[in-house]
Amino acid sequence: MTSESVLDIFKEITTIPRESGHEGPITAWLTEWAVHRGLECKVDHIGNVLIVREAAPGKENVPTIVLQAHQDMVCEKNPGVEHDFAKDPINYVIEDGWMIAKDTTLGADDGIGIAACLALLEDKTPTGKIECLFTISEETGMDGAMELKPGFFEGKTLINLDSEDEGQLFIGCAGGLNTSAVFRIAHEPVRKKGTIVRVHCGGGIGGHSGDDINKGRANTVQLLARFLYSRLDSGFQLVSINGGGKPNAIARNSEAVLCVDDPEAMAKAAEQYNADIKEEFHVTDPKVFCTVREIEDKPLKAIRKDHAERIITALFACPHGMQAMSQDIEGLVQTSTNLASVKMKGENKVEVVTSQRSAAKSERRALAARVRACFELAGAKVEHRYEYPGWNPNVNSHVLAVCVESYRKLFNQEPLVLAIHAGLECGLFLEMFPGLDMISFGPTLRGVHAPGEKLELASLDKFVKLLGDVVCNYK
Repeated sequence: MTSESVLDIFKEITTIPRESGHEGPITAWLTEWAVHRGLECKVDHIGNVLIVREAAPGKENVPTIVLQAHQDMVCEKNPGVEHDFAKDPINYVIEDGWMIAKDTTLGADDGIGIAACLALLEDKTPTGKIECLFTISEETGMDGAMELKPGFFEGKTLINLDSEDEGQLFIGCAGGLNTSAVFRIAHEPVRKKGTIVRVHCGGGIGGHSGDDINKGRANTVQLLARFLYSRLDSGFQLVSINGGGKPNAIARNSEAVLCVDDPEAMAKAAEQYNADIKEEFHVTDPKVFCTVREIEDKPLKAIRKDHAERIITALFACPHGMQAMSQDIEGLVQTSTNLASVKMKGENKVEVVTSQRSAAKSERRALAARVRACFELAGAKVEHRYEYPGWNPNVNSHVLAVCVESYRKLFNQEPLVLAIHAGLECGLFLEMFPGLDMISFGPTLRGVHAPGEKLELASLDKFVKLLGDVVCNYK
């Protein structure tokens, strides 16, 4: 197995639609790939795929290794970009040692994990039995992992290939859940003498709501709410509000349509606010902006004043970002929350989606309750969904010892052994398959869950060498 063979397979994967909840094409492709190579393959009731390569002669007594990646990807694109994730291949470039999708997500999270599994299955080096598990909908709720049934795979050692920093071996992760709030709204007529404007907060870098939540990046839902709250006394009418995207992505673009009595005053306020946020985020998000522009559309109705004020106030009050650091592992975020999106839902609803993460279940649920209280006070109906457990580190893990020794041998340096604030499926696997010995590692990715996602090719070389050495020499 070489990094070139892994990259070739990944390039093919970038042509296959695989948005979370719509993994049918990649599931079918994986099944066909296995059949064409004479490998055992099975698909369970929800779409998880298992491809098996039996042990080579003389390797029958080697413990079975389960390699695991997820089929789906986060599908995000820049405003104005014409790209249909349901049919269009990902456009990427190879530039300065990186594979980059400049206008969309790349899907290396976790397509590169899939590619590494398949390249290893094709490799002729003799190994013990390998079971490659490909789960569905990891990005939206870990649906595939939650639906796994006992006996779907046999191995007691699992290597998760869904991490994003080469040279780091992960043995623990945060658990999480989503909290959604739905506002029922009524309407009032738009003032005939008012001017219709669009407030646009954009230019945020965004990123992963786990890995990047402590980097101080701009959240445009939060920024939009802050500006609108500051202008409530101007008496504007809120026509619509939309912003953000996936629950596990930091919001990059948000906008509201308003009916205002004094468009010049609103534009002047936005000009000052624009200068403020550019100064606040000049390091993390140098392109962030807030603008007010008049538009020609003349809507007939707006959200009723008291309803609009409750929505804006709740969005402004809702916590976002890192809430607590680990007391045990230096530099590790323990607890965080992401104000992910606000969307108009048909004629009579506005939905806000947030996500909470913590290695401590009690802190995760307390923070979710705090978010719930914020929106319930504003009259919304709140629901918690998609909770998944954390993964507690096992420093005495056998596969960890093997990986550390392999890394030392290959690269003459010590790997970092860490826990991660992002959610991994390992916590669910451990609940359903007690006794699993697990580890997670991968190549270096940057900008995941946002346009501009990129894969460092030099790190791919080291990742592939480590994975091949561990699997081929495992005892």
